[in-house]
Amino acid sequence: MNKTALLIIDVQKGFINKHTAHIPDLVQKLIPSYQTIFATRFYNPKGSNYRRLMKWHRFSQESPDIELAFTPTENVIIINKPIYTCVTDAFLATLDELAITEIHIVGIDTDICVSKCAVDLFEKGRTPFVLATYCASCAGPYFHKAALQIIARYIGKRQIIW
Repeated sequence: MNKTALLIIDVQKGFINKHTAHIPDLVQKLIPSYQTIFATRFYNPKGSNYRRLMKWHRFSQESPDIELAFTPTENVIIINKPIYTCVTDAFLATLDELAITEIHIVGIDTDICVSKCAVDLFEKGRTPFVLATYCASCAGPYFHKAALQIIARYIGKRQIIW
């Protein structure tokens, strides 16, 4: 039997705009359906390439931008990450310890962190599913839809649940 976890990507106050405002409520409603839940929280440390190359300085560790935009329950494991992905050796070890075989991915931004995590999990031999309705892009629906098409090419059409 497959043991499934929910992976909530970067549903944070600083990523909420007119294109993503619906995501926190959708995610909140999903939480009771899962026993094992991970939620990532992106932060932008001093000296990062986001600051250096992109000149993007939001999401410092002291900023309210990094606060989650939903209310986590006690079974939500928070993963703080200074890069696009949360798929580290430590995260993979936790999945192994918990015997997680499938990961359902939701969150913000479909075109950046959601796709990066999905592809990284795929490449590490895991079974990711992107729940398309529960994802969005700060850059708008065009980028969300384009990302879903690219994710389908990366990891397979059946790995996207509409």
